Amino acid sequence: MAITNSLLATIMPYLPKVLVRPFAKPYVAGESIDSVIKIAKKLNDNGFSTTLDILGEFVNSKEEANKIKNAYSELIKNISSKKLDSTISVKLTHLGLGIDSKLGEENFNSLSLIGKEYNVGITIDMENSPYTSKTFEIYKNAIIKNEKLGTVIQAYLYRSLDDIKHLDSSLLNLRICKGIYNESQDIAIQDRLAINDNYFEMAKSLLNGQGYACLATHDLTLIDRLESFIDENDISPKRFEFQVLYGVPMGNRLEELKSKGYKIRIYVPFGEAWFEYSVRRLKENPKIISYVLKNLFKK
Repeated sequence: MAITNSLLATIMPYLPKVLVRPFAKPYVAGESIDSVIKIAKKLNDNGFSTTLDILGEFVNSKEEANKIKNAYSELIKNISSKKLDSTISVKLTHLGLGIDSKLGEENFNSLSLIGKEYNVGITIDMENSPYTSKTFEIYKNAIIKNEKLGTVIQAYLYRSLDDIKHLDSSLLNLRICKGIYNESQDIAIQDRLAINDNYFEMAKSLLNGQGYACLATHDLTLIDRLESFIDENDISPKRFEFQVLYGVPMGNRLEELKSKGYKIRIYVPFGEAWFEYSVRRLKENPKIISYVLKNLFKK
């Protein structure tokens, strides 16, 4: 079955979208704001916080960038009106940074003001390495006017441990992830276990500093290491949260963490660009294919 799952995951990008949609459903909260709000509400009711993301990146025009900014503005207002325990996550290239750095920064600053007005936090997702320094720059400039902002740092980049030290402040809200972009061995760690070790060192540095740590990983072994460090050093649950992607199987691990009083935030993507995202998730976790097939053919 494992070989079949892997084979199907490989051919998924070449299938019609109508055939892929059932496999995408576990990972993507629909295409509309209404659909993602319903799922976020259900997750909140089950004790999970959320962060909502409009799928996509790298727009081709100012008009597209403004359209995305307006969609995020509408999303913020819906989160506020429905009183959800949720933030939003945005990619700066989705707001136009890849076209013009000034456009991307202006659109983000505009969105930040709306987030502040409606008391909804915003996290700037990290993208590939050409945007790393600019992302941190925009974040540091924006947080002066809005303290409910966060950003992301990638454990596979050699620079990241130093970046944490430079970013450290009482206002810092930082999500640590491993990193998914294909980066050169000159700037990025290639060995999986070494990435885990660097992630752990970064988490320790962040938790020993002044900021708030968002520990984003599905790696159960890494979660065990983080939890041991938290317990051994009596780190307050107010200093951190665990984060995972919507739909990724975690067994009962999230419930176990939640039962200890730890905050769990689910990253919930939605939108019209669901196909590419779903194919990536299925390649990372081919086992979901057999799970979906079983449910499709249940009587």
